Amino acid sequence: MLVYLPIAEMAVPAEAVLLLGGVAGFLSGIFGVGGGFLATPLLMFMGVPPAIAVGTQANQLVSTSLSGVLGHFRRGHVDVKLAAVLLGGSMAGTVLGSLIFKILLYVGQINLVIPLLYVVLLAVVGLVMLFETIGALLHKGSASEKILAPWHNRTFFKSLPYKIHFPRSQLHISVLLPAGIGFLGGLIISIMGIGGGFLMVPLMIYVLGMPTILVAGTSLLQILMTTAVTTVIHASANHSVDVVLAVLMIVGGMAGVEVGVRLARRLNGTYARLALAVLLLLVSFQIGRGLLVEPADLYEIAIGAGA
Repeated sequence: MLVYLPIAEMAVPAEAVLLLGGVAGFLSGIFGVGGGFLATPLLMFMGVPPAIAVGTQANQLVSTSLSGVLGHFRRGHVDVKLAAVLLGGSMAGTVLGSLIFKILLYVGQINLVIPLLYVVLLAVVGLVMLFETIGALLHKGSASEKILAPWHNRTFFKSLPYKIHFPRSQLHISVLLPAGIGFLGGLIISIMGIGGGFLMVPLMIYVLGMPTILVAGTSLLQILMTTAVTTVIHASANHSVDVVLAVLMIVGGMAGVEVGVRLARRLNGTYARLALAVLLLLVSFQIGRGLLVEPADLYEIAIGAGA
């Protein structure tokens, strides 16, 4: 069944959007990554303009993140204190990212910059995670922690000032580390329409040294608050949120996230990171391929979301 998207000014199959929302929700629940790194590119593959895909996906992330957070809260898998510090940094990143997004819309480069950012970020993070998890598997299980330990025990990280204790995660680290990670997450949410979890989750594990069981829930709590602010900014300043598309994505996402949260308890952390790394690389390859393959129409007139 085709539904018309008034802001995107196009018709899309409702079933495909519902399924896409379900996949994004599933990834949000199981990995704590929001699912936007997959949903936003797929929306663009369906013909949705990048600016609309980014703004609408940020809105959809609010609902899937809320469901995921509630599921992890019930299981005691959220470090609220650490999430609050992440949130402080992400608010600053969101404001800066929204300004950059508006500038890209104004100069007409949003359709090029967003796919390029996806290719670079997903490829880099995917490769780092792939090498780490393969190394962990070769060292058989518990050696994963030994491989990761040098990251968060290095002299540079230990020497940073303003240390604070996070009892839930059993960490005593500089507040600058989680605040900096939150800043990057907020920047990515506002520019790329994704939760930033695909970058934040590895950093929370490798740089902060958080227990893997707490990472997904803590990441989702920060993503929930940040995406709510980002959605308001995109809707009011950039006019890039399509409500019809968002509702379809939310309905699918609510169902998918519950399945993801339940499966997260049964999935080995190392294998989960390996699956996420492979998924990141596949999406990066597909987006890069789309940028290099010659389009059917060499010339077209594109109208920006804010026009």
